[in-house]
Amino acid sequence: MDTETNRRDLAEQRHHPHHHGHVDYERQIDYDLNRHSPPREELQHIPGWGSDLDRKNRPAVPMERTPPRFIHVPAGQPVQQAQTVEVFCSTERPGITPIFGTAQPPKWLSGVIRRLAYKLPENDVRHWLMLLAADRVNMVEGIVEDVAHGHVPNVLGEMGIRSELRYNPGGLVRKAVIATAVVGVIVALRNRRKG
Repeated sequence: MDTETNRRDLAEQRHHPHHHGHVDYERQIDYDLNRHSPPREELQHIPGWGSDLDRKNRPAVPMERTPPRFIHVPAGQPVQQAQTVEVFCSTERPGITPIFGTAQPPKWLSGVIRRLAYKLPENDVRHWLMLLAADRVNMVEGIVEDVAHGHVPNVLGEMGIRSELRYNPGGLVRKAVIATAVVGVIVALRNRRKG
């Protein structure tokens, strides 16, 4: 009779996974899972594995600090950084953040595009597309600025052409064909307008 009850519990568990069934069945599942799980040595190659282990067994313990850094955070708001360059702020914020970057102040055409983008709310896709376009324009502006200062940039080297040729020659050929086609279409359209 007891064996019959166990069989019914197993069948019930298979048909209704939310039913907790018999305690012995749950112990059997735990045993099966532990029996089939790989040993620790086979899992240690996974990045981040073991981060929830006992502290003395964690690999980063010798480098961890006790107490952790920044444990005594001062109360209140951080001191507002002095604004020496133009800083863009979302229309959804009341003002600029207390700390911000000043290494790349907006300038030239990319600055104009960013200024227009920040007039739009962040949930508008045009905001993000304009920021992406401003980044591409800024890259070209950087090349122009380098040439103006007498430094000719190694554009092909910075694009990783040598590595691309070595490790991905098919991709490099594809990019060259696409670039040639785009330039050809632009030249054809200009010739058509002139003619």
